[in-house]
Amino acid sequence: MTAETSMSAGADETGAADVARRLEAILLIVDEPQSLVALATAVGAPVAAVRQAIEGLVDDYDGRTGGPRRGFELREVAGGWRIYVRAEHDDLVAEFVGSQAPSRLSQAALETLAVIAYKQPITRGQVASIRAVNVDSVVRTLLSRGLITELFTDSETGAIHYGTTDQLLVHLGINSLEELPKISPLLEGADEVAELGEGTGL
Repeated sequence: MTAETSMSAGADETGAADVARRLEAILLIVDEPQSLVALATAVGAPVAAVRQAIEGLVDDYDGRTGGPRRGFELREVAGGWRIYVRAEHDDLVAEFVGSQAPSRLSQAALETLAVIAYKQPITRGQVASIRAVNVDSVVRTLLSRGLITELFTDSETGAIHYGTTDQLLVHLGINSLEELPKISPLLEGADEVAELGEGTGL
């Protein structure tokens, strides 16, 4: 191998490692599975390079590269990729989240929770459209509090649909969502919200 070839190979390895690091940064904060094209656009790399980096991360997290098997995994769901806690740790994570001292929800969280409660099942994007603001961090907060949950993932778009949990009913002191007050007297522009829901098939 010539010096020039050796330098080229080293540069390729460095480039691949950089793509993998950037992918990890994106995958750690996304709430929904991301397609290879979306990830390639986000990190500014060719789809082929992203596919190779994804395969490398999967092997790394699964302990197939000489390191330990991680407590999380990189999984393909509905044509996209997202980091998930491994199933064997679900109970541990749920217990930890449940043991955290609750604090008062922000106004933004309360408004987002109300939209989800009245319009479920609903996607994060639909909630954002109704509230006209980004709701990513708020949705993560509500998930961590156990007030909402992921109901299902759209097989075509990969969008996650959210709904409320029984824990919310306990906090509100009601037996079912049917006991929630009618939305019209309480929410200004309720008719417009209803029309949005009909337009999205909710």
